[in-house]
Amino acid sequence: MRQERAAKLVFVPMLYLMVVMVSAPCWAQVPDPAQSPDSRQTQGTDLPDAPSVKKENTGPVQQIEDRSKQAATMTQHAATAGLIRARNWESTWIAGVYVRNDQPLTTLTNKQREEIYLRQTLTTPGAYMKRMFGAGIDQASGTPRQWDDGFGGYAERFASREGQFITANTLAALGNARLGYEVRYDQCKCEGIWPRTRHALMRNLVTYDRSEEHWRPQLALYGGAFGGGLLSAAWKPGPRSAFAEGGRAMAGQLGWGTLLNFITEFSREINRKQGVNP
Repeated sequence: MRQERAAKLVFVPMLYLMVVMVSAPCWAQVPDPAQSPDSRQTQGTDLPDAPSVKKENTGPVQQIEDRSKQAATMTQHAATAGLIRARNWESTWIAGVYVRNDQPLTTLTNKQREEIYLRQTLTTPGAYMKRMFGAGIDQASGTPRQWDDGFGGYAERFASREGQFITANTLAALGNARLGYEVRYDQCKCEGIWPRTRHALMRNLVTYDRSEEHWRPQLALYGGAFGGGLLSAAWKPGPRSAFAEGGRAMAGQLGWGTLLNFITEFSREINRKQGVNP
């Protein structure tokens, strides 16, 4: 019975994520119909007020039919654009802020760092959806076991994940700003599955300094993860070792960070398979 309830509680947030992604707002413009190139005039109808052949069947019924066709076309274009926008998750839903392989790496200003921090932490849907997914995994596995498997338990798990994430991201952002380290992932300017996979793995362990050329250890990233895990022991049901929680958070950064880099690295290929950005 508990497994069935846990499965339902995992399915509900996942279904919510899908609905939110598919229902992302979008605007599509329908191009104006092409004008007829036929500018020929019939003999005897060269006066300005002479009716053209094109206007002979423009009665009320025809106008209604034309408007209905135009509305149907606009709806179709809007629906198609909405699906493409929802499926084109690479820059908003999962990957977040990154530098494409055809873009140069430039040193970030303090203002740019602030904007990236807000996008990665508070102001984009992906910042919350990842925590909802993680809370769903915790719910299914019954972690922590002291929290129940109902909606209240899921809310506690989500709040715990979110609090730990905000703490870790804030500490990492402050540390990277102090050190002058790069906070964005940059897609590899190489070719081939293995070189790009190796780049995704290494970039979770090292980053660039102010020069955007030399690699340095991800001290702030893993220091922030450790600090977030350390603090989470204060609200998780005990008894718990704060240092053990910090260690688990660093291990989670190693695993989930590498997976996120891999998805970001191959996002264009994944989207191409879905018919987005061919």
